[in-house]
Amino acid sequence: MIVYISGPMTGIEEFNYPLFNSTAKTLREQGHEVINPAEITPLEATWNGFMRADIKALMDADTVLLLPGWEKSNGANAEFYLAELLDMKIYKFESDIELNGALEWNEVV
Repeated sequence: MIVYISGPMTGIEEFNYPLFNSTAKTLREQGHEVINPAEITPLEATWNGFMRADIKALMDADTVLLLPGWEKSNGANAEFYLAELLDMKIYKFESDIELNGALEWNEVV
């Protein structure tokens, strides 16, 4: 399974990288291959630059994991709709992985 992490970045402290990175770490520890947008595009890129790079990366995944607040993010919504149109598996983040290193995710139907 190749998991693409999707979630809000714009307007969030440190572009939400701490949550993206801790989620990626946990997923990798669970044996998944991970595409983490926080590792793809340099911080000085424009929003368009981020989205172009991230959408290219999304195409290499078969699964999307949506982080909390994704519903309020234009970029995450675009990624969600593309994943949905392409019949990718889509999951929502459901727990605080900082508590015990466990990650619970539930499939979006």
